[in-house]
Amino acid sequence: MTTSIVGWAHTPFGKFDAETVESLVVKVATDALADAGLSAEDVDEIVLGHFNAGFSPQDFTASLVLQADPKLRFKPATRVENACATGSAAVHQGIRAIASGAARIVLVVGVEQMTRTPSADIGRYLLKASYLPEDGETVGGFAGVFGKIAQSYFQKYGDQSDALAMIAAKNHKNGVANPYAQMRKDYGFEFCRAESEKNPYVAGPLKRTDCSLVSDGAAALVLTDSETAKTMGKAVNFRATAHAQDFLPMSKRDILQFEGCTVAWQRALAQAGVQLSDLSFVETHDCFTVAELIEYEAMGLTPRGQGARAIKEGWTQKDGKLPVNPSGGLKAKGHPIGATGVSMHVMSAMQLVGQAPEGMQLNNPKLAGIFNMGGAAVANYVSVLEPAK
Repeated sequence: MTTSIVGWAHTPFGKFDAETVESLVVKVATDALADAGLSAEDVDEIVLGHFNAGFSPQDFTASLVLQADPKLRFKPATRVENACATGSAAVHQGIRAIASGAARIVLVVGVEQMTRTPSADIGRYLLKASYLPEDGETVGGFAGVFGKIAQSYFQKYGDQSDALAMIAAKNHKNGVANPYAQMRKDYGFEFCRAESEKNPYVAGPLKRTDCSLVSDGAAALVLTDSETAKTMGKAVNFRATAHAQDFLPMSKRDILQFEGCTVAWQRALAQAGVQLSDLSFVETHDCFTVAELIEYEAMGLTPRGQGARAIKEGWTQKDGKLPVNPSGGLKAKGHPIGATGVSMHVMSAMQLVGQAPEGMQLNNPKLAGIFNMGGAAVANYVSVLEPAK
């Protein structure tokens, strides 16, 4: 049974002292149902994606979605978590509920509030998404983990500082047109390439412009089966979904391969019956610019070690042969962890029905690919979306 997205909502991402996890959840849950033209009574199941790991004192958050409407009381509600892929884990859980026949309408919400956390604790909480026996003392937190990955990549394939700066500049430029993005400023290649007081090195060869933002925000989707979707005002269909989970310790795999990413893409493309070249655009997980670089290779856009070609030859620009992160990606849009995967699906659905913000909207896209990653290529989720016929 095909699942469709029939409504969505998205807060801006940023630093919101006046918001809470609860208020963010309530806002997007309410707005997504309204966008779908449905009431709380129509919902059969609720899935909440919320990483937390200490960012919020309120744990056990699944029932916070019920605060959006008293008529959600007694609906099944479950919180799911899979590190930085938590949002996509929630989406895929909702799809399974519909495919099994257990639900006809599923409300999926992703949320995180990170900015209230003291800086010293942020890195410690994020490191919980790594293998602590090996990486628990990494200086710089998760940035330190990806700094090591970048250093290893440079050692094997040569200095890629130009490519990383070009990826950062591309995503910042794309984010200018996204009203939901946390950082809407076109920094340009020269600023992203040069070390400066405003762009210092953070970990290994990674500078501040190579790292995604600490963010607050939420996003939500309303899912239903494709037959029901035909009666709705708009619909975007899941043509394929795939999830490949890899070993947590990096010592058990070649971290420069992102093999779980490759497997997830291969499974999803095969299920969809398409090739990478058939996609109109991709929203991919650029938690750090080196991640996007390696993902070019893992998804099959370039051979191993040649990811820089994709950015240097303009393939992944908005007017290139495969635009990557037209939303600005995590780099510019922000990365409130539990919300990120849901946000990627919202941004892609907007594109496919021609409702992306002006300047961000691509020309008549037909097929979208989404890659959302938890940890260092541990939890790997791919979705392929198309507008309903």
